[in-house]
Amino acid sequence: MGYSWEPLQENVGRKAVLVYDTPWGYAMSAASSKKHNLEARARVLNRLKRLEGQVRGLQKMVEEDRDCREILTLLSGIKSALEATGDLIFETYLEECRADLAKGQGDTKAIVEVVRLLRH
Repeated sequence: MGYSWEPLQENVGRKAVLVYDTPWGYAMSAASSKKHNLEARARVLNRLKRLEGQVRGLQKMVEEDRDCREILTLLSGIKSALEATGDLIFETYLEECRADLAKGQGDTKAIVEVVRLLRH
């Protein structure tokens, strides 16, 4: 692939900084990795809030006995949005696992278990 599971040590000024080579081809320091995780959490929460609103809208449509086609169209969009949110959560989890493995703290069995959960 072109990325390393091992942290690289780069000298920045007088400090040595651990840098992780990401699968997307850019380097990420431990500090920026934490910031990235906070940004990912914010994206997930925003998506979940939008999903909540869509589900409430779906509930209202059913209560109002709206056209079945309209209900199914919204339901299809909700399912797609939920799947995309799950993918984002999974990607974030894998990034955290990779960082833990690079520090010698990770557990590959936990990653395999999560992948199995997502298959079902």
